[in-house]
Amino acid sequence: MKLLAFVDLHGSKSMLKKIAALVKTDKIEYVVSAGDITIFGDSMLQIINSLDAIGVPVLMVHGNHEDAASMKRICEKTKNVKFIHKQAYEAGEYVFLGYGGGGFSSIDKDFEEWTNSAMHKIPEGKKIILVTHAPPHGTKLDMILDQPAGSKSIRHFIKHAQPKLAISGHLHENAGMKDRIDKSKLVNPGPWGMILNV
Repeated sequence: MKLLAFVDLHGSKSMLKKIAALVKTDKIEYVVSAGDITIFGDSMLQIINSLDAIGVPVLMVHGNHEDAASMKRICEKTKNVKFIHKQAYEAGEYVFLGYGGGGFSSIDKDFEEWTNSAMHKIPEGKKIILVTHAPPHGTKLDMILDQPAGSKSIRHFIKHAQPKLAISGHLHENAGMKDRIDKSKLVNPGPWGMILNV
């Protein structure tokens, strides 16, 4: 499966055009957004409609700049954009688990409760792709001035569930960074997008 992931777009029209162009030139099957497509929700309808027009499935969670209910409502009116916050989206041998918002706490009990429940519903043999706005704690994706600022709850889930891939963002300083937790590949794809073969 060939993915194009991005995060922290913050309304950039030039980055949005680049993402659309990459989808066409590189035969992308799925686009994945890990949140903060806007600046405090501004122009969310127009941005989501532009992503819808790309013509391939776009799987999306909200960031700390978007309201989950508003994003869900807009996505439901599109053909190609799927809001996957607290959802499991199946795609072939993979299942995408999405969890948006946040990014400011090291422990997220809501995330822990949801993932504990979601894991029981994943068909046997499916490989997990985790999409969160917040990065996992103690990785190259969450370091600010040599201090980890990510989510311990997300790290714990990755350590135990071993997703094939974990996509996150939130901390702009780490855009483009990659890391691993055991066999799980971690990426902050940045606003310009990162092509991933899984």
